[in-house]
Amino acid sequence: MSPDYEKLLNEYRKLWNNRKLEEDTDAENILKKAISRELRDENSHPRVRKTIYEKFYLAVKRIAHSDLDDKSKEALIQIHIHEAEGLK
Repeated sequence: MSPDYEKLLNEYRKLWNNRKLEEDTDAENILKKAISRELRDENSHPRVRKTIYEKFYLAVKRIAHSDLDDKSKEALIQIHIHEAEGLK
């Protein structure tokens, strides 16, 4: 079953509420681009950027400790895994 990207995008916004997300009609693309940008630490100054592995760990930790339902947590972590593997 395919994830509900609209719901997951809203859940992502709850966790990263200060992130500016691109305007697009496709929730899946918006979410994946935002996660990829987060993993590459593009929101930080180049001198203080963390590695993809550090950002992945921090994102998974943040998701795991959130108040989101377990299905949303699992889906967001799976998308993070997929995006991180694509960046290696």
